[in-house]
Amino acid sequence: MSRIPSAPRTQVMGIVNVTPDSFSDGGEHFGTDAAVRHGLRLLAEGADMLDVGGESTRPGIARTPEAEELRRVVPVVEQLAARGATVSVDTMRASVARATAAVGARIINDVSGGLADPEMYAAVAESGCAYVLMHWRGHSTEMDRRTTYDDVVGQVRDEVAARLARAVDAGIAVDDIIVDPGIGFAKTREQDWELLRHVDRLSALGRPVLIGVSRKRLLGQVVTGTGAEHSPKDRDFATAAVTGWMAERGIWAVRTHEVRAQRDAIAVVRALRGEGPRNAVTDRVVGTFLDSGEELR
Repeated sequence: MSRIPSAPRTQVMGIVNVTPDSFSDGGEHFGTDAAVRHGLRLLAEGADMLDVGGESTRPGIARTPEAEELRRVVPVVEQLAARGATVSVDTMRASVARATAAVGARIINDVSGGLADPEMYAAVAESGCAYVLMHWRGHSTEMDRRTTYDDVVGQVRDEVAARLARAVDAGIAVDDIIVDPGIGFAKTREQDWELLRHVDRLSALGRPVLIGVSRKRLLGQVVTGTGAEHSPKDRDFATAAVTGWMAERGIWAVRTHEVRAQRDAIAVVRALRGEGPRNAVTDRVVGTFLDSGEELR
């Protein structure tokens, strides 16, 4: 039986950054107590699972020392798991995967797809966790120099497929693997948009797909139309538009800093497709149009 959480809709993975240098929140939730409070708030707003990370991967940043990453994430994972949360851990280190699995993590979200740590596949296979395998070509200090592709969609798919095969050969059950195209990692913004347009080609690998586009720069520029960029927190509406696109295509989950608008977008897509009962979220959104006297077309 697969260890991957499932639902009859696109799921929402809420981000809990336990870092002082995240591009999106600038350390707003740094520290165990603040991170746990934030995680519980995201759950209350409708997150299906939480992704806890102790190492920033924004472009150009140096790596966090291993001991510091462990210090940041282990107590947060332990407390959130003890409260019943489904916890994913955003890490490239086998040691962190092992330590967090021991205190209740259920998913290891490895942005390097097993390339950063040769022990990662073995650690995941031993842990009993599901595994997110992301497309990756290098660490933050070098990834912007590795954006050359002849066919970005085809090459990302093929490189993910190759890593997927190696993970299975190393002992991770194929039914426990989720794939991620790595939006913003070793891609230009134009390449990111191409991947998002053709996400179905990654789905064709037969594995659930996770999309992480929340508050990223490609959204900031496109919504201003001026070449300037919105601040990260001003990109949540744009993030919800991408979430709707993914929900319409049956993507497994979106990884996001903000939950409510993402859940609303997913609920509206389900209502438009005639899937499932109308719920409170859907009723609230549709009711806004009905109360205004406008016809729904």
